[in-house]
Amino acid sequence: MKPEDIVKTEKAQLDFSRDMSYGDYLSLDAILTAQKPLSPHHDEMLFIIQHQTSELWMKLMLHELSAAIASIAQDELPPAFKMLARVSRIMEQLVHAWDVLATMTPPEYSAIRPYLANSSGFQSFQYRCIEFRLGNKNAAMLKPHEHHAERLAIVQQAYALPSLYDEALRLLARRGLPVPASHVQRDWTQPYEASKEVEEAWLQVYREPQKQWDLYQLGEELTDLEDAFRLWRFRHVTTVERVIGFKRGTGGTGGVSYLRKMLDVVLFPEIWTLRTAL
Repeated sequence: MKPEDIVKTEKAQLDFSRDMSYGDYLSLDAILTAQKPLSPHHDEMLFIIQHQTSELWMKLMLHELSAAIASIAQDELPPAFKMLARVSRIMEQLVHAWDVLATMTPPEYSAIRPYLANSSGFQSFQYRCIEFRLGNKNAAMLKPHEHHAERLAIVQQAYALPSLYDEALRLLARRGLPVPASHVQRDWTQPYEASKEVEEAWLQVYREPQKQWDLYQLGEELTDLEDAFRLWRFRHVTTVERVIGFKRGTGGTGGVSYLRKMLDVVLFPEIWTLRTAL
């Protein structure tokens, strides 16, 4: 059967002069014309699309993460588990995206780097919101967004809200576990400080998981998420080192040296330390 006969047999709609098409629904005209290379070099298109698609994934990640946090705050754990699992899978997508950027060689990146000026992924307001919602609070990270009032407001909101881990600990407290008051009501803009009392609360869950299986599952979802986040960060470091070595980043950071320091940040510390204590 000829291809045109197959289409006729399937009765596929071919006329979209009066109906919404696939391209209309996805606003493809806007998306596919958003790539505007500044240099004459072939490889800049890769660099732009890599970062634009990462921002789209981060938009979905924030959508899922915010909903998961809200669900935990309302004691609705099953939908939260689904959303957190999706966040972890999105991070896996972002890890593999570095494989594509890693095909850019140092000479190819050096050719386009002058055209980037001071722009840098360090300035991504969505990434900053992700870090804030995951609990890595740092007031200095608001500064890069002060020039854009709308973005600043979004980042400030993420900065001021309880993080995913904050809401998880508040849930443990509501279930009667011995989470100290200092970790249930506090200034949410301050960095999280690990607590032996919080570790003991989690240990009660992990020592007898069948008694509070949903809290045990929450702990493992948090573990999965931070595991995926660490891989994302690590792959970022290795890709940057592969492409630019130890040059300073376009945004002014130390580049690889800065990214390596970020590898040491632990988002949910007691989830990891309890494993030694079990």
